[in-house]
Amino acid sequence: MQNPNLHNCKLVVDIAVFSSGKVLLVKYADENKYDHQKGWFLPDDLMKAGEHPEDAALRILKQQLGIENVNVELGEIESFTGNDKSWHLVFHYKTNLDDTKIINPEKELIETGWFETESLPDAREVAHHGWAIYTIKSLIKK
Repeated sequence: MQNPNLHNCKLVVDIAVFSSGKVLLVKYADENKYDHQKGWFLPDDLMKAGEHPEDAALRILKQQLGIENVNVELGEIESFTGNDKSWHLVFHYKTNLDDTKIINPEKELIETGWFETESLPDAREVAHHGWAIYTIKSLIKK
């Protein structure tokens, strides 16, 4: 018998964009698409069927931020059961930019912000109880 929980899984990619000691966080217009969460996120999205995680990271950069022709690096993979009881497998990528001014946010983003990695927003201002903060700190150590 197959495990019914495997039919309810989410493959997610997020990307930490670093530049000059800062990291980019975003706020999304459509909270429904993002688990009804408000606040700051790392740029992220669900993977498309058959899409490689690295290709998803590059797609997120291009579609959401207008960033192209950069190298991305897989920092870590996280696995957990979400509040909706679905299994989440999250690929955390990172990239470094020479200039913070090259981003061109897409309409689905209502706000973008560069934050010093040593003074990130309060966890109450970050979606999913500050999840992006913990991810950023973990990626910095790698």
